[in-house]
Formats: sequence, C-alpha cells, structure tokens
Amino acid sequence: MSELYPTTASQRDRWILQRRGPKASLDAFRPYAFLWEEEPGSAIETLALPTATIFLTNRECPFRCLMCDLWQNTLDHRVPSGAIAAQIRYALERLPAARCIKLYNAGSFFDPQAIPPEDLPEIAALVRGFDRVIVECHPAFLRGEYGGRALRFQAGLRGQLEIAIGLETVHPPTLEKLNKRITVEEFRQAAAFLKRHNIDLRVFILLRPPFQSESEGVEWACRSLDVAAECGARVCSIIPTRGGNGALEALGKVFQPPGLRSLEAAMEYGLSLRQCLVFADLWDLEKFYDCDCSPERAARLSEMNRKQVVVGQASACLHCGQAEACPTL
Repeated sequence: MSELYPTTASQRDRWILQRRGPKASLDAFRPYAFLWEEEPGSAIETLALPTATIFLTNRECPFRCLMCDLWQNTLDHRVPSGAIAAQIRYALERLPAARCIKLYNAGSFFDPQAIPPEDLPEIAALVRGFDRVIVECHPAFLRGEYGGRALRFQAGLRGQLEIAIGLETVHPPTLEKLNKRITVEEFRQAAAFLKRHNIDLRVFILLRPPFQSESEGVEWACRSLDVAAECGARVCSIIPTRGGNGALEALGKVFQPPGLRSLEAAMEYGLSLRQCLVFADLWDLEKFYDCDCSPERAARLSEMNRKQVVVGQASACLHCGQAEACPTL
C-alpha cells in the first residue's frame, strides 16, 4: 500500500530519510568502486574512448532526492584532506591506461563538504594527463564561489572538463516532487555557465520517474532530451528509474519501473536528434527483464550505445506487446 507523500521539501527530507536502510561500511582513503570501460566518442575523437571510472568515497550529498540510492555508499562526515587524492591514486594504480576519467562522488564534486576545496589542485594534477575529465555536480554548486571553484579546477587541467548534471525530467510537477531542489530554469542557467566557460555538459535523464505512467515516462524523457540538446549537452544518459532505496517502494502504485520497450523508444528518439551522444544506462538491466524478449531488447540497446545509431527494429513481442513509440515533440 502506498504512503502519503509529503508536500513540503523539509517534510520530504524526513520522510525519505526514515525509509532508508543501512549504509555500507567504507574507508575514507579508498574508492568504494572503480572500473575500466569504453565509451563511444565523437567523430572528432575516436570510436571508443578507454575510460577510467572511479566512484569516490565522501560525505553524503545534502539533497535528499526521492529516487536516489547513491547515499548507500557515502559517509556521514567530511573526508580528511588528502583522502580523495589517495583514492584516485589507489584506483589508477590498479586500472589499465585510459584517455578519459570519470570522478563520480555520489553528489557534487564542488561541494566543499564532499571534496575538500584545498585538495582540488592536487586532484587536478593527478588527472592532468587525461584528455577528458568528467565530474558530477548539482546546479546549486555551479553558482558564485562554487562556480569559481569549478573554473579554478578547470584551469589546472590539460584536457577537457565535462560536468554531469542530473536534469532528471523537465516535467515541472514531477521534478518538484523528486525533492531535488532544482528547476528547469536553474538547469538552463547552469548549462549556460558551462557553455560560457568552455566546459562540456553531460546530462542524466530519468525514464519514468515516480508519478508518471509508462506513456508519460517516454514522452517526458523525450522532452527532457530536447531541452538537454537545446542547452548544448555533449552526452545524454537515459536512466531507467530503479527501485531499491526504500522510499520508492513506499510510494506504492505511483512508482512502477519502466519497461525495456520504453527505454528503446526514448533511445531511438534521442539518437534521431543527432545533436549529442545518447546512452541508455544498462547498469543492472536484468532487474527490468519481464519477458522472454528482454535479453534481445537489452542486446539491441547495447548495440545502439556502441554505434550511436538506431539499429534494427524493436521486437514486436506477442507476450509483452509492442509499446507505442516516442512521440515527435
């Protein structure tokens, strides 16, 4: 049975926190995960960019987003000075060579309570040899002194800085209920700031967040892709909304995970724009399998991720049905 979801941000913070499980036990001087991957590059770069991805251990994000499960691998306290640099060294010593590096910290890279500001010059020096450095940040930490901190970090790099922002959805009522403390206009302002300073933009978009039907989930993912493209995104990543954080399950029927056909439809639409790289997030995609055709759909999504073109046609499965394609918006 669903529970009544609060109407104010402060009430939502408490409601979300009350439904959490335990956090992982982490070492402040070790990343909680790291991996090597290949990500398609632009035509100017290469077909695939070897990429080192490091999931940094640091203090929990101050925003209590309804859909977030990243808090599970965070600390309750600020890490000591030097800890983040130690984590990066630890991972790079164990990963193959790469041209691109992602430093994901389950929050905002320029949040001083997450990444000690005094450590940014050392971090920049550690990653100076990479062609592209990707970090994530909430728009609130790209304004004022926080924005200046981002520019100083950029100045310490030789390669291209790219900042990932979770737009999530451009549907205003849903975005407000996600408790992210962001508006579409604030996203546009952050994107404009990045463009002015030659910083690339990566955008995370949720497919069927809470409070949306399956068809609405596809429609608003497509509209969100439109806005991200208008704002000059280099990359858009479509993330099927996953349960498992406690809060989403408490919502009951107003949250249902999307089907793979919907992910295919949103991916097809994004690629049809031909304005940026578009990826379907395939992390733990097996959780979304609900039909015998699911592995076939997953393989098609993987191929589209790799080739950056629409390949073949979605399966017209008799069991799960042929979901309607994303509307042209």
